[in-house]
Amino acid sequence: MTLTRPFLLALLGASLAQAGAPAPSVIQRGAYLVQVGGCNDCHTPLKMGPKGPEPDMSRMLSGHPEALKMPPAPQLPEGPWMVTMAATATAFAGPWGVSHAANLTPDKETGLGSWTEAQFLQMIRSGRHLGQGRPILPPMPVQGLRAATEADQKAIFAYLKSIPAISNRVPAAVEPVASH
Repeated sequence: MTLTRPFLLALLGASLAQAGAPAPSVIQRGAYLVQVGGCNDCHTPLKMGPKGPEPDMSRMLSGHPEALKMPPAPQLPEGPWMVTMAATATAFAGPWGVSHAANLTPDKETGLGSWTEAQFLQMIRSGRHLGQGRPILPPMPVQGLRAATEADQKAIFAYLKSIPAISNRVPAAVEPVASH
């Protein structure tokens, strides 16, 4: 008996569905949404390439580099210029303090590896870490994620759980400095 490629793909899809894993099309949808949503813009550190800064895809979606110790954020001026960003595009300072892009890879210790889909969905609904912790800080557009369908939110989570895990402990947020 000769097995055709479509038959093998259907068999693989059925096997994954039986094992409780998302169907490949759900993961592909999640990959698409992560791409068009610009998640790599903040969650993938930049490196210097031949034409200037470019995403370091060897650290895709791993967040602010653990080894990059940031100095105190510059004093923010009064007026319309109220936000600064690190050269890696993974750390941000503003009236909320300093935030660091989270590790979105499925690493169990430093990323989303121990998160459940329900916790991910609750994080989106509540705007809080793990759905109940500290607020998700700017510039994370959690309000935009909230506008996505639940199916799309689940697809994003399925994709994030499917990418390579990268151990990278992102620093905690820093509270704003009280002004005098």
